[in-house]
Amino acid sequence: MNFIEELRWRGMIHDIMPGTEDALLQNISSGYIGFDPTSDSLHIGSLVQIMTLVHFQRAGHKPIALIGGATGMVGDPSGKSQERNLLDKETIELNIKGVQSQLEKFLSFEGKNAAEVVNNGDWFESMNFLDFIRDVGKHISVNYMMAKDSVKSRLDTGMSFTEFTYQLVQGYDFYYLNQHKNCIVQLGGSDQWGNIVTGTELIRRKSGNAAFAVTTPLIKKADGSKFGKTESGNIWLDSKKTSPYAFYQYWLNVSDEDASNFIKIFTLFSEEEIITFQSTHNEAPHQRFLQKKIAEDITVRVHGPQALEQAINASKILFGKSTKEDLMSLSDQDFLAVFNGVPQANINKEDIKNGLSIVDALVLKSGFLKSNGEARRELKANSISVNKEKVNDQFSLSESDVINEKYILLGKGKKTNFILRLEA
Repeated sequence: MNFIEELRWRGMIHDIMPGTEDALLQNISSGYIGFDPTSDSLHIGSLVQIMTLVHFQRAGHKPIALIGGATGMVGDPSGKSQERNLLDKETIELNIKGVQSQLEKFLSFEGKNAAEVVNNGDWFESMNFLDFIRDVGKHISVNYMMAKDSVKSRLDTGMSFTEFTYQLVQGYDFYYLNQHKNCIVQLGGSDQWGNIVTGTELIRRKSGNAAFAVTTPLIKKADGSKFGKTESGNIWLDSKKTSPYAFYQYWLNVSDEDASNFIKIFTLFSEEEIITFQSTHNEAPHQRFLQKKIAEDITVRVHGPQALEQAINASKILFGKSTKEDLMSLSDQDFLAVFNGVPQANINKEDIKNGLSIVDALVLKSGFLKSNGEARRELKANSISVNKEKVNDQFSLSESDVINEKYILLGKGKKTNFILRLEA
């Protein structure tokens, strides 16, 4: 199965320039996708493009990931309703390092079709403004640029000259890679079609070479909400921004309809495997077989097998199927993610150094329960737990009960929790 056929059955083609498939069948080719260094981490919205490069490489071609060190200082107007804040060079350099380290988890940088990461700052830094308008600007008319949707959609609200010229800058990226890396195809999201086509046109007019374009559809969830967004914001690929547990939970909680779509887009399972998975899922949808397959596959790819194991353990904790050992194994970040929104109270570490009675912990030190009488009744009913283990009224908290040197988890029944946070 060739690259285009692979994308097609996975539902990953929105637009394709005529002749692209034939051109890719003739030779081992180079193709690129641009990534904006607006943060030191990509989020799962970038996974569609990352997986496109993965399929491109698996089909025998050479993938190029362009990180926009130069274009990140300008700002792409495509899909934007207002102008973006521009970043300084130092911030962009830090962001580039973060993005590159994430791309290296997906692509192979060895062999005859080894992936390559390039930074368009490397060729734009040596080009002055007069060179650009003479060697690039004269080949593309203003009428051609005004006809692009990314420009027309902003005419009423206003667009700076900086953003207006973005398509020329991106077009020159394609031209440069065509000349220096034999790159013949640019890949990207459907909102990039106008910019990509500008690049193919610039290549044709400046060099007479043929160049091609493929775009993927913008992913939306079945309910119409934005893919990759939650109430707390983006789902990031960086574990410091989104914990592996929260990352795993995002995929575990997608709808059945989304799971049937996402497993084709975000995993490398074959068509035959996916058909089998869907059949298994349909026999018992409540067991969320598809969602588990997606969550496990993507979490391992982004964070590694150990992080997946920790995320699964954290999930067990959430649903009450855990032990004290499971709690103790959680990272600080995952602990807070699992118990997000659980009320907390601060206590001094000295309070537990010589033992703190469970009644005082429940009432005096935390306010978790209202009175000593309520605490004793709940303890007598065997409904109070410390770190998921039942305790009686003779129990005292000690340093051995502290998770990550910071937390003690109190519980009442199966669903009511409270966190004691230790301070020096």
